[in-house]
Formats: sequence, C-alpha cells, structure tokens
Amino acid sequence: MTDRIIQIALVLSISCCFPFPCSGAVPDKPNFVIVYCDDQGYQDLGCFGSPNIKTPNVDRLAEEGIRFTDFYSAYCVCSASRASLLTGCYQPRISMRGVLGPHAEGSLDSTRGMLHPNEVTIADMLKSRGYATAMVGKWHVGDSPETLPTAQGFDSYFGIPYSNDMARMKGWGNNPLDLDKIWSLKKWDIYNNELYRDKEIIESPVNQVTITDRYTSEALTFIRANKDKPFFLYLAQTMPHVPLFVSDARYDPDPHQAYRLTIEHIDWSVGQIMQTLDQLQLSENTFIVYTSDNGPWLNKKHHGGSALPLRAGKSTTYEGGMRVPCVMRWPAGIKPGQICSQVASTIDLLPTFAKIAGATLDASRPIDGRDVGGLLKDPTSESPHEKTGFYYFRNSRLEAIRLGDWKLHFKLKLELYNLREDISETNNLVNTKPELVRHMITVAERYHANLKANTRPAWSGRPRSSPDK
Repeated sequence: MTDRIIQIALVLSISCCFPFPCSGAVPDKPNFVIVYCDDQGYQDLGCFGSPNIKTPNVDRLAEEGIRFTDFYSAYCVCSASRASLLTGCYQPRISMRGVLGPHAEGSLDSTRGMLHPNEVTIADMLKSRGYATAMVGKWHVGDSPETLPTAQGFDSYFGIPYSNDMARMKGWGNNPLDLDKIWSLKKWDIYNNELYRDKEIIESPVNQVTITDRYTSEALTFIRANKDKPFFLYLAQTMPHVPLFVSDARYDPDPHQAYRLTIEHIDWSVGQIMQTLDQLQLSENTFIVYTSDNGPWLNKKHHGGSALPLRAGKSTTYEGGMRVPCVMRWPAGIKPGQICSQVASTIDLLPTFAKIAGATLDASRPIDGRDVGGLLKDPTSESPHEKTGFYYFRNSRLEAIRLGDWKLHFKLKLELYNLREDISETNNLVNTKPELVRHMITVAERYHANLKANTRPAWSGRPRSSPDK
C-alpha cells in the first residue's frame, strides 16, 4: 500500500451502513457524474428561463430529478471555486488563490497557491470506496506534477489544466471585438495552451474547435470501460469561458450566436452521456449533477451569459457571481420533478456523496460543506446552512453572509437584502433591521474566526520526493 493510500485511509473512516434517501432499501453504490461548466450564468438553461438557449437534455435531467433555485458555487472565479468543489471547503480554509495561471506566467504565478496534494478530494474519497475515477476537461487548481488530477485521486486525466484564454499570443485581446474576430476566423491556434493525457502533454496548441466533442468521447469511453463497477466522472467543460468554439457541424459565423451555440453544444454532450447510461442500463443508479463554477463574465457582452434576475456576475459576491444553475438526477434516490429553494452549494457535494457511498469523513479535518441528502428526499426541509450560514469570500476576505432568506454584505458598506422577496438585491434594508444585522455579524465573525484558526496551506511548488497524501 502506498503512502498516499495510507494517508487517505487515515483521513477517511469507512462506514458500511448508510441511509437510502427515498426508501428503507440500501442500493449498490451509485455512480457519480459531475458536469461542471465554466462561467455559465444562472439564466442560461431552458429550465432556468433562458429566452433563446435550447437545452432539452439538461431540462430532462431537471424533469427527472431536482432543480435547485438557491444553489451556490463557493467562490466567484475559476480556480478557487474548483478547489472548493473538490474538497468541500471554502477557499480560505485551503489557502487557494482565486485564479492560477500556467507555468508561473507573469503575475498569475502558478507555482504558489495550488491545491495541496494532502487535501482529500471527492475522487480520493470515492477511490477509497472502490470507485474508478476520471477527470475530463478543465482542471485549473495546479499544473505542477504534484497537483495534476492523477495526483489528486483520479485514475486518469484528459484535459486542459487552466483556462482556455491563457497563453494567448501577443496582438490579440480578450475584449468583445477581438473575441468576435476569433470566433469568425476560428483562431484557436493563437492560444499556446496544452492538452494533457494523465501527466503528459499530447497537443499544443489545443484545437478548441473539437475540444467539447473530444471531452465527450473521453467521458463515454470511461463510462463504458467501467460499466461493471462504481465510477466517478468529473467532466469540467472548458466552455463557455471565452474564447468560445463549437464543432464545425454546429458553427454559425455570426459571433452573436456564439454563446447560445456553445451552451447548446454542452447540452448535446450531456445528452450523449444520458444516452450511453441508458444503453448500458446504468441510468437508474447514476447520480448526475450539472452546475457551473461561477456566474457569467458580463463584460464579454454577447460572448458571456446572463445571470438574470440576479445582480452582477462573475468576480463579484452579489448573487449573479455565485448563485448558479444546478440540477441533479438520481432515479434510484431522487423523486422526479422536484424544485428546491433551500440553500445548497458545491461544497456540499463531497459530504453528500460520502454519505451515499458509505464513507465517514474524519471530523478532525474540518470542511465547510454539509450533507444535503435530506433536501434530495424532501426539498422543503431545512437546509443544513440555515443556522450556520452560507459565506461569500473574495480574496480570502469575507464579503457577505446568507442566513435563511437574509443576506448581509460587508464589502464597502453594510447592505441587507431579503433574497426571497428581493432576488435582485435592490432594496437595502440595513437601516430597518438593526437587531438582525447585529446577529448576522456575530454569526459571521464566529464562523470566520473558527475557519481562520483551522486553515491549511496551499501547495508552494517546492519539489519533494513523493506525494504523501
């Protein structure tokens, strides 16, 4: 047994019995699939009210499962949000930076602040329960060998280790006019980015016109190869982060159609996964989650999405920056056609999956996520964040707390909103609820102090002999 497996065994104590969400029966361990989009806005699905984007496959997931209206990414930009998803932790607890760049490029120094190999990821946890694990797509929590997916619990990796707009050639910008030109000319070759298989670079620059199709093919190959054992697939789409590309078969030269076509391409990919699960008779006991890493990049104009009716977008702690679309389907454990308006988050996936898969997390290693299995059984039940709060961080600073229906901002001035009545955060009630404000400040300060007292380091980039996870 390797040092890595020994470490995981110490962190996870295994429980053989766990409650089945919808009945007294105990199912076989389900498969888990997470489809994680990049910069997709709250409104950018048919089932979330998009006026022009057609997403029949994701809509079907919602019809056959549960749609969360108050679901949050744990951070408002790429790297930190992904690290939080994988570990069940708010970004400051694991000392992760907001955005990492490739190979220590410029100010986005990738050699510091990467996800530490000692962190226990969803993949680590499920691997300890006998799951096959694969990561396909955008990783973006470190591109040193010690921090790639194969060092973080995944058996295999196929994807780009950072954002698809990084390593861009000089002379090309990232503004809407340049993005129009890049779309019209299909200029994927101006990005000197890299496609990995496991720890080896197999293509550079990456042909982004074909990347969604190739991600889908890799995902289907993994599912078929592991149809006879439990598996975990983490499919983190590169899109719709700019620059936008789609396959030639669905291309329209009009750049104003780029975002719609990109989301519809991702929806096609979801449909391919659903079809394959159906063909292999795996759909009944496969738990699928579809969500996004943060809100839309609004200054990209028509190359970005919509967070309506939420306020603002990516890089902010207003609702549009962190409240994201989310649907889940698991026919064996989730009744169809449900809508949940309770607070849940990407940090809750790890403890929820752990409970379902029969793993008990070590309480001496704190995380911030909570098991939301109760919401899957009864979407009207109380959120596990109801009393402790949900927290909005920016650059490790606490900028807001949500407690029940109320959200209090601390950033520049105190702002208090009732999100149930004012989803767009327009009516500041801070002067009308002084006792509530004081209570929320007390709860936030208590939680933040405890978090700071229990932080863990990020990976510094210093070489070492072997991963000791």
